[in-house]
Amino acid sequence: MELNALTAVSPIDGRYRSKTKDLASYFSEYALIKYRVRVEIEYFITLCELPLPQLKSFDHSLFERLRDIYRNFSEADAQRVKDIEKVTNHDVKAVEYFIKEKFDEIEKLPTVNCQLSTVKEFIHFGLTSQDINNTSVPLSIKEALAEVYYPQVEELIAQLKEYADEWKDIPMLAKTHGQPASPTRLGKEVMVYVYRLTEQLNQLKACKMTAKFGGATGNYNAHHIAYPEYDWKAFGNKFVSEKLGLEREQWTTQISNYDNMGAIFDAMKRINTIIIDLDRDFWMYVSMEYFKQKIKAGEVGSSAMPHKVNPIDFENSEGNLGMANAILAFLSQKLPVSRLQRDLTDSTVLRNVGVPMGHMVISIQSTLKGLRKLLLNQDAINRDLDNCWAVCAEGIQTILRREAYPHPYEALKALTRTNAAITAESISNFIDGLEVSDSVKAELRAITPHTYTGM
Repeated sequence: MELNALTAVSPIDGRYRSKTKDLASYFSEYALIKYRVRVEIEYFITLCELPLPQLKSFDHSLFERLRDIYRNFSEADAQRVKDIEKVTNHDVKAVEYFIKEKFDEIEKLPTVNCQLSTVKEFIHFGLTSQDINNTSVPLSIKEALAEVYYPQVEELIAQLKEYADEWKDIPMLAKTHGQPASPTRLGKEVMVYVYRLTEQLNQLKACKMTAKFGGATGNYNAHHIAYPEYDWKAFGNKFVSEKLGLEREQWTTQISNYDNMGAIFDAMKRINTIIIDLDRDFWMYVSMEYFKQKIKAGEVGSSAMPHKVNPIDFENSEGNLGMANAILAFLSQKLPVSRLQRDLTDSTVLRNVGVPMGHMVISIQSTLKGLRKLLLNQDAINRDLDNCWAVCAEGIQTILRREAYPHPYEALKALTRTNAAITAESISNFIDGLEVSDSVKAELRAITPHTYTGM
């Protein structure tokens, strides 16, 4: 079978391809090869800018033409790299050979008066494959976060903020331990999620984006033996910072420590956990009929029960977030662990960093879809408030405490902790029997399930 949305093994690239296609620019095999080419080209340019003695005469006007190798990188180019890899059996070495071919092509152009063939050996000079992988992958994560993930989380926060403002004055019965509790406001409960997501998104954005760049075992051995007069640590710091927008890890083995990448994954996991909490709450509100859902002509809620409009978007989101968190937890625990100066287990694992992000993008879009289908059912919200006057007990006993009334908690407990219904009338009769001033009684009568909502 040909690979397409119907034959793909992963639902990320199959069923949900329309939701995840933007991530292909960052985490596909094509994208990884393109990022590797980008790092190699920028590294060669930086060696020219240093300059190394053999690169002093290199025509700097060619830099933009060299950058076009990755800026105009095509699927055909990626396939050429894969074809070379079939011979080399090494993916990063294949990238080096591909760039050398491109140098030969540029040298043949009539407008080029520079022998690129004489400087080709400074492509991948002194590097190991992990200097390329451990810069390419963090760079892809950084750009995918900025260009795909952050905007979607911010869209979710904006939608929640809109609802928080719209529903800020709607009183609602709270449920703690699943039981009626002091009333709240619907908008405030939504605002809790605005606050939590904003806080954790800011923490994610504050995570360091670091990269390993230091040669075969992290000591710039090859660089130092060839050119001992240069400060290669300073060079690496500048290259990683200025050309890639990352921060170089100062002490490493052959590979990245992955500690900061692990922190990024853990921060994502916290955001996912909050969205799971949100999904479950809105699922419950729909179950409680606090919300109805918009009906779309032609859609079926159940294969057997025609009346059903299921909250499937929140369920879809919760399921995909669970998948994402399982993978993120593995990534953050596994990647920082490697035998001695390096084993290969990180290599195949790194190829999966886009998988949890795919599940996360699916989830956020599903949550947004679910939220935008909601229709407020204020009658159901009011009905629950009107049927639960017992929740006024906290406010009443607190005012009685203020007034030094004897045993106020116990008095309200005796009234409300029974199996009999507590009504507006029974509360009113209780207040009438209190030995307090008329002004205090008036204060107590003003407490209703609709007004006792705090600040």
